[in-house]
Amino acid sequence: MLSSLYLIPVPLGETSIEQVLPAYNREIILKIRHFIVENERTARRFLKKTDVSINIDDLTFYLLNKHTSPQVISDYLKPVIDGNPVGIISEAGCPAIADPGADVVAMAQQKNIPVIPLVGPSSILMALMASGFNGQNFAFHGYLPIDADQRAKVIKQYEQRIYSENQTQLFIETPYRNGKLVEDFIKTCKPSTKLCIAADITCETEYIKTKSIGEWKKQMPDLSKRPCLFLIYK
Repeated sequence: MLSSLYLIPVPLGETSIEQVLPAYNREIILKIRHFIVENERTARRFLKKTDVSINIDDLTFYLLNKHTSPQVISDYLKPVIDGNPVGIISEAGCPAIADPGADVVAMAQQKNIPVIPLVGPSSILMALMASGFNGQNFAFHGYLPIDADQRAKVIKQYEQRIYSENQTQLFIETPYRNGKLVEDFIKTCKPSTKLCIAADITCETEYIKTKSIGEWKKQMPDLSKRPCLFLIYK
């Protein structure tokens, strides 16, 4: 097995691993003893669900978050330099996409360490696929400003790009603020602008719907505490 950095996707919710991850991923995981993770508890749980034969106590975990320093990240990659494969496990979805794992990948590229992404679910791409919006020209912006005035200003700017650049705009929000974000879209955007709400992707409660802002104004879904993607387009 190559001494590389493997990017290991994780299910987006309480979905069976067999439903969203190829068997090849399991084969790779079984050969790795060093893992860079956002949360050790959830990483251990994921690995045990991947294969019950995995002895968690034989593994080494390195914690990664947005505060992890470049020096510490460099130390995390030492096993690869010594000839051992290392895996990155995100909290959900694909590592390095809206995820601190990107810093590890950047460091690996600088050190000429091979980076191997494994196949798995990406809520951003799956929401875009199901929205009916432009999949050839799009931008993911992450979180919008919390300040109401600044948020409205930024939403207007991104909405303008829909019409001037023919570009789909994607956003996420903290689950308990989902409803407020939809309200802000309704208050700020043109009634004809389309909004796609994609919640609980790949889960039993999956909900993906595209309507105009004017239509959403008549009836809003209950999005409280549900992981969501929000997309706007013309």
